[in-house]
Amino acid sequence: MTKTAIVLGTIATLFLGGTAIAQDNYTFAVVPKAMNNPFFDLARDGCEARAKELGNVTCLYIGPVEHEATTQAQIIEDLITQGVDGLAISVSDIAAATTVIDRATEAGIAVITFDSDAPDSTRTAYVGTDNKLFGQDLGKLLLQVAPDGGTYGVISGGAAAPNLALRVDGVREALAGSNWTEVPGSPTFSNDDIALAVQQMGDLKTANPDIKAIVPVGGWPMFAPDGWKNFVDQYKADVDSGALALVVADTLPQQLQLLKEGYAHGLVGQRPYEMGQKAMDTLLAIKNGETVDEIIYTGNDVVTAENVDEFLK
Repeated sequence: MTKTAIVLGTIATLFLGGTAIAQDNYTFAVVPKAMNNPFFDLARDGCEARAKELGNVTCLYIGPVEHEATTQAQIIEDLITQGVDGLAISVSDIAAATTVIDRATEAGIAVITFDSDAPDSTRTAYVGTDNKLFGQDLGKLLLQVAPDGGTYGVISGGAAAPNLALRVDGVREALAGSNWTEVPGSPTFSNDDIALAVQQMGDLKTANPDIKAIVPVGGWPMFAPDGWKNFVDQYKADVDSGALALVVADTLPQQLQLLKEGYAHGLVGQRPYEMGQKAMDTLLAIKNGETVDEIIYTGNDVVTAENVDEFLK
């Protein structure tokens, strides 16, 4: 090989190598509703794992400690000021989030939502659960485990959370025309507070002694396994006989174990880990100038005693 060929080959190698070295590195922030909610821990884990696989992406997981829409909006404002490359936001309040999302896109930041959407904002895409369908699946599961009907109550999270409102609507739609009737004062709003959600289980039962089902549209009361067990143990005979049906959203490991032990009748689960992964993929695609789907659903899982072992593996 001539010296010229060697030099040209070296230049080509350096050029190609330089392309790889010059590849843009991005910081994508994932902003949950609340960092004390273990559901979002799984989204964080998916985000961080996918960012590591991609190599040129950093996952910055940051949000309010508790469910506070104003704090979430301020954190997003701070991230805009810091100049992050992308935002994936689980919307606590549509009005507050829309304002800051629009400001972020005006600043040239790629923005998507996950878990909870702000469809009238300038966000590019939503990644997460089909929340209306999710609520319908909860209602259908209740019909499956307790077809005779009765009265039921719903526990929700934040009153302004759009995803939770859709779930409540879905539950009601699935139960419309059946023998199920919603109790007055339902849904209660726990504001994603785990201890308060457990308390509201008891409040619903106390206010409605003959209530036949409680349907939390988020897993909050089961995120405190001891508190959940303490509630259920008071009415264990009714739970065991099906006189009190417990159908709950989410399928975190502690919930699956409680279901296996007979402390619930069924769960409808989301896929938060996949939300974190797809959030990174979607933001990177946007930054690379690619067209992405506006709605990216991650799917639901319906879990009962019959298939719980499959999900515990």
